[in-house]
Amino acid sequence: MSADTSRIRVTDLNGVMRVEFVDRDILDEAAIRQINTELIKRVEAAAAPCMLISFRGVEHLSSAALGTLITINSLSKKRGGQLRLSDIKPSIMEVFTITKLNKLFHISDTTEKALEGFGRK
Repeated sequence: MSADTSRIRVTDLNGVMRVEFVDRDILDEAAIRQINTELIKRVEAAAAPCMLISFRGVEHLSSAALGTLITINSLSKKRGGQLRLSDIKPSIMEVFTITKLNKLFHISDTTEKALEGFGRK
């Protein structure tokens, strides 16, 4: 998969994979499948994957995208890693709260706060 068609941007921050989404709206099933595939490849390539997914710039998120997050969280934990989420807009955070996913994920207001938590479970 070439970088031009990737739905995510990944940067390394001292051993933590910071993932940002290219799109403002994460609603399209094909795009979500592609994101899922890309994230799984990255998690499986790391010994103990530490991943921070930033939702900065994301306006809308489908329930299928939530399923991807649950999968990535589970896979990261099985491999001895961590997944953290940050920069979630209030309208999207409401969905996490209603579905009780705010209890499943480590969610921080900012990327900086989320990064501070890595290494401590």
